[in-house]
Formats: sequence, structure tokens, C-alpha cells
Amino acid sequence: MPVTDGPDSVRAREVLWGFGPMVYAPTVLFALGEGAVLPLIPVIASRLGADVPTAALVASALVVGQLCGNLPAGWAVARFGERVTMAVAGVIALGGVAVLALAPSLGLVALAVLVVGICAAAFGLARHSFMTTRVPQAFRARALSLLGGSFRFGMFVGPFAAAALLALFGTDASAIWFFAVCLVATVILVVFGPDPEARFTPRPDPARASAWQPDVADDSGEPVSGSIPVVERAGVFRTMWRHRSVLGRLGLAAASLSAVRSARQVVLPLWGVWIGLDAQTIALVVGISGAIDFALFYASGQVMDRFGRLWAALPAMVLMSAGFLALAFTSGSDQQSMWFAMFAAVLGVGNGLSSGILLTLGADAAPKDDPAPFLGSWRTLTDAGGAAAPLAVSAIASMSSLAIATGAMGLVGLLGAAAFLRWVPRTRR
Repeated sequence: MPVTDGPDSVRAREVLWGFGPMVYAPTVLFALGEGAVLPLIPVIASRLGADVPTAALVASALVVGQLCGNLPAGWAVARFGERVTMAVAGVIALGGVAVLALAPSLGLVALAVLVVGICAAAFGLARHSFMTTRVPQAFRARALSLLGGSFRFGMFVGPFAAAALLALFGTDASAIWFFAVCLVATVILVVFGPDPEARFTPRPDPARASAWQPDVADDSGEPVSGSIPVVERAGVFRTMWRHRSVLGRLGLAAASLSAVRSARQVVLPLWGVWIGLDAQTIALVVGISGAIDFALFYASGQVMDRFGRLWAALPAMVLMSAGFLALAFTSGSDQQSMWFAMFAAVLGVGNGLSSGILLTLGADAAPKDDPAPFLGSWRTLTDAGGAAAPLAVSAIASMSSLAIATGAMGLVGLLGAAAFLRWVPRTRR
């Protein structure tokens, strides 16, 4: 059902541009440095004597750090605020990057990657919580889609920046120090830039405000007896229990979307290797799929704001599920390369249409007075789905074949689409 209370376009542009130096620019800087270092982590681990499984384990420490960091980050944002959490996370991540550049042992490298993952979780949750409380409901999806697009831009450009630095200096340490420079710029921007918490005050919930209005009385000068009501901060675990119904339904649907997204990043390169393509062709196909994905990030926010969240979530899940299932059935065909390129593009379209959905649904479901603890649980669920998918693909492929593993991811996507159809409200709320 279309949403009727459309936003004023001038107001939307004003607020979105206002978030640029406060939220979007730090996001691009952080993601740019992370994207430059991420492909080099297995290389660094291998240089220190790790075999292929161990190098993969060290690289996975980033995801483990994000999983472990979401719940503490929810507590930190609720306790200290978004700006302080982002600044402290940037400083700690800077220390982790320095250890990564100078580490003489594999254990220190893994520890540094883990710390960077924890800081990335804190940084991401602080931005998510800030946007949840400050962005007007009428164009929340566009603002969060831009946030997701800023991250994707950094992760897309980062590897190219690393390649240029490697060609110029001939050492992978140059990309690591590039990440450090990005973190320094991020911290400076967060600490000395315009204060977003002062410029954009939290937006009150009209329903909650009207519910409290009858209880407001004029000051009569009489002494007050009884207790004075205060705003209760529930804490991370109490919030998780209080909202277990939403997390167990809509949260699991969101986790399935995160799993399908993560599976795309694993399946496409593996499929190219499986059908015998060279590395250059695989990189070209995956790059085109990523470019399509990036080009559509703002369209997702437009659709969600104008027509409702389901109109972006459901087509995205159906497209990615169909892409996986169709790709699985092309195994052994005479034109495998053509089908691979075609369905990689389909997966890119589906993933692009899903930009900002997880952020927006989490913001919609979060309590308005104290969203950070809820968002910590929400992001833990979605990150867990993203972390489980590559493990599932590896396990199924080792027991059967990559085609069956790919088809299984398509089925996961269909189940997620059914869950979205059942649990996502037909309007923005």
C-alpha cells in the first residue's frame, strides 16, 4: 500500500546534505581504509607462516569482532552517546591498525583484526542509532540507504586504492598505513566537526508524546509527594528479552537477507573457479555485479519511503533467490560462462535493491527513546546471518557440490522472502 504522507523534497535535501560531514563522510573514510586492508589480511597471515585454512581463520576474525562488538556497542552508545562512541572506536581501531602493521607474529595479527572488527561494530551502531533518533520518518529510508551506499562506496574503492599503493610503494604496509590515515581523518572529523547531536535533536514520538500529555500539570507551587517519574534505560539484555518477539520474527528474516548477501560474495568467485574461468574474467564479472549493486543503492531508499519497506525487501529477496537457483541449474551446460555473467548481474540488481533495508527495518522496530540496546541485538542477528552463510556454503559444497550449495542459498532466500511477506508492515511502520 503506498505511503501517503510524502516528505517535502527541499526539507529532505537539506537534512541529507546536513548529515554529510557528520555521518556520511566518516563512513566513507572508515570503509575506504577497511576496504583497502581487507583483501590483504590473508596475504599478511600467509607471509607470517599461516597455511590457507589458518589465513582464512585470521581473516574471519573481522566478522567475529563485529559479532562480539555489537552488544557492548549498544551499551556504550546508550551510556556515552553516539559521538563519543565513534571517537573512541576510531582511536582504538587506530591502535589495532598500528599493531597490524608492526605485528611480528600471527597471533598479534589475529588480535589486531579482531579489535578492528569490534571497533567497526561500535562505529556502525553509533551511526545507526544516531540516524534512528534524528532522521524524520518521511525520508528515513533514503537517509539510511545513503548510509549503506557510503559504506559500499568505501569498500568498492578501497581495494583499488590498495592496488595503487602497492604498485607505488611495493609493500602491503602502505595500504595498512593508508587505513591509519583514514582513521585519523575520521576521528578529527567526528571530534572537531559540527556536533550532529546538537544540530539535529532527537525527534519525539508523537504517539508517546500524546500519551504523556494528559499527565502534564501546571506548577502550582505545592510540595510534590510521591516518586518522580524518570526515563528508564532497560539495558542490552533486558531490551533483547522485551523485544524477543520482533527479534525472533523480523530479526530472523533480516538475518536471512544478510546470509544471502554474504553468500553472493562467496559463491560468485567460487563458481567462476569451478567452471574454469581465469582470474581476470572472474574479477571482471564480480566487479560488474558490484557496480550494478552500487548504482542502485539510492533507488532502494526511494522505494521504501514512497511505497513501504516491503516493496524493496521482497523484490530484492526474490531476485537474489532466483539468481542463486537459476545459477545452480546451469551447472554442466554448454554456455556456463554466459549464464554466470547473466546471473551475477541479477544478483547485483537484487543486492542493490536491498541497500539500507536492514538499517531501515532496525530503525523502524527500535524503541524511539533508547534505540541503541535494541540495535545492538538487531545487528548481532544480521551479522550472525552474514557470518553463517559462507560456513554453510563451504560445508554443503564439501559434502555434495557447489551447485547444491548455491541452490541451498536460493532456498534460504525464498524462506526469507516469505518471512518478509509475513512480518514486514505494509507501511513504513
